[in-house]
Amino acid sequence: MTTVKEIRLKSRPAGLPTRDNFEVATATLRDPGPGEVQVKNLWMTVDPYMRGRMNDTKNYVPPFPLGQTLDGGAIGEITASKDPNFKEGDLVQSSFGWREGFTAPSASVEKLDAGGLPPQAYLGVAGMPGLTAYTGLLRIAALKDGDVVFVSGAAGAVGSVVCQIAKAQGRRVIGSAGGPEKVAYLQSIGVDHAINYKAETDLSAAVLEGAPDGIDVFFDNVGGSHLEAALDAARSFARFAVCGMISTYNATAPSPGPSNLRQLIGKNIRMEGFIVTHHLDLLPRFHEEMSGWVREGKVTSRETVFEGIDNAPDAFIGLFSGENTGKMLVKLA
Repeated sequence: MTTVKEIRLKSRPAGLPTRDNFEVATATLRDPGPGEVQVKNLWMTVDPYMRGRMNDTKNYVPPFPLGQTLDGGAIGEITASKDPNFKEGDLVQSSFGWREGFTAPSASVEKLDAGGLPPQAYLGVAGMPGLTAYTGLLRIAALKDGDVVFVSGAAGAVGSVVCQIAKAQGRRVIGSAGGPEKVAYLQSIGVDHAINYKAETDLSAAVLEGAPDGIDVFFDNVGGSHLEAALDAARSFARFAVCGMISTYNATAPSPGPSNLRQLIGKNIRMEGFIVTHHLDLLPRFHEEMSGWVREGKVTSRETVFEGIDNAPDAFIGLFSGENTGKMLVKLA
C-alpha cells in the first residue's frame, strides 16, 4: 500500500453540507519507522458531531482545518509494523478515519479484540455510540424501576441502543423516528410505542398516547419540537439526558428555544447535557454489560453501509436527511 485516497475539508458548509465542501485527494504513505505502524482501513464512521467541527467556531473539540484530511473513528488492519507489540494482520481501532490508510505511531492505535463481534460493531453498538447510550440512560438520566422512557432519534445509532438497553432493563419505551420503515424497525427491537414524527401534527399528543401518565426519562438526540413534546409529557421529577440536537446542526440562524421551557420549574425536571468522553470510566462496566446483552440477544445492531471512500461525504450528508437506520458506516475494503 503506497498511495491512498482521503477526504479533505475543502470549504466550510453554510447550512446543510454538500459534496462541494469536500475533496477527494491522493496521498503517498511512507514506510513506518521505529515504533510506528502502517494501517489499511477497513471501516470508518460518520457521526453528527462532525458537523460542528466543520464550523470555525469554538466547540468541545477543535474545528477541522481547511485543506486537511478529516478524522474520525476507524477500524483497520496492520499492513506493516516496526513495533514488536503489533504484527501484520492485527486489527486496530484509531481516530484516522476518512482515509484508506495511514502510517502513525503505534501509540495512536488500539489493538482490537473483537470478542466474537464483527469489527465494525466497535464503531457502533460496542463503541462510542453504544457507550453514549449507556452513559446517558444509566448515569445521566439515572434510570429507575418503573420509569417510562421517551427517545428521540430512536432509530439512529445511539437512540436504537438506548431503546434496547431500556427494554433490557424492563422499562416501557416510546421512540420517535422518521418514516414507516423506521417505525417498523423500532417495533422489531421491542419499542412499545413507535412514532413516525413526520406524520404527526401534534407530537406531544403522540407521546402521551404511548405514555398516558407521562414520561420519566427523555433521551434527546434531536431537540426542537421533540424537546417541547417531552416537556409537555414529563411527569414531576423527570430526568432529561441531552445527547444531541441534530435538528439545529445545519441552521443558518439561531433556532427558537422551546416555548414551554418553564415546565422545567413546575415539574422539577432535571435536564443535563453530556459529552461521552467525560465518562470513559464507565468503559469496563459498559463492555461487560453490553457483551452480555448482545450474547443474550437483548441488544442487536443495525447498520447502513456506504461503499468506498469516495462515498464517505454522501454517507455523512445522509445523516441529516435520515438516510440511516442504526449506525451509518463506510466500508473501505
